[in-house]
Amino acid sequence: MLKEIRPAIVFILALTILTGLVYPLVMTGIAGVIFPYQSQGSMIEQGGKVVGSALIGQEFTSDRYFHGRPSATVAPDPNDASKTVPAPYNAANSGGSNLGPTNKALIERVQGDVKKLEQENPSAAVPIDLVTTSGGGLDPHISPEAAFFQAPRVAKARNLPEDLVRQLVEQHIEARTLGLLGEPRVNVLALNLALDGLAAR
Repeated sequence: MLKEIRPAIVFILALTILTGLVYPLVMTGIAGVIFPYQSQGSMIEQGGKVVGSALIGQEFTSDRYFHGRPSATVAPDPNDASKTVPAPYNAANSGGSNLGPTNKALIERVQGDVKKLEQENPSAAVPIDLVTTSGGGLDPHISPEAAFFQAPRVAKARNLPEDLVRQLVEQHIEARTLGLLGEPRVNVLALNLALDGLAAR
């Protein structure tokens, strides 16, 4: 009996070490050499300080900035560990709300967001990604349509010509990956940093 169990235990331990320790360390090392920027989190620096990541969105609420998609991520409630509270773009708790299309809370939230955005720019249709969350809740991108939709508000808040703000959006549109994958998109943090740079000139 022991002769039959021993090889199985050795095999399990060897596979655990190989696939759970050796393989991840080797892949991490290779990634660090071949893709140093990406393997360190694609951090964006400005003036020697890290201001965010190109891969993880962050919340912008001021009218002076472009806003990203709504984020449904949460964090533990500091007053009650058994509950959670909204924490937009919480990278430690990536995920959507899991609310279905007929859920009353979701419908009311989306309708409220649409009304607010219609007041902001009544002359344009509200882009869907400005009122719906992404699956992971961390999406750092919005569609070009969502960025152009916000241009009048940003231009007004910064007292800039709207054409200048729209030009900046145009310059920050990223094409499909390899010309095939995904959709054209705009990184919100990169656009907002460029906006600040424009004002600083």
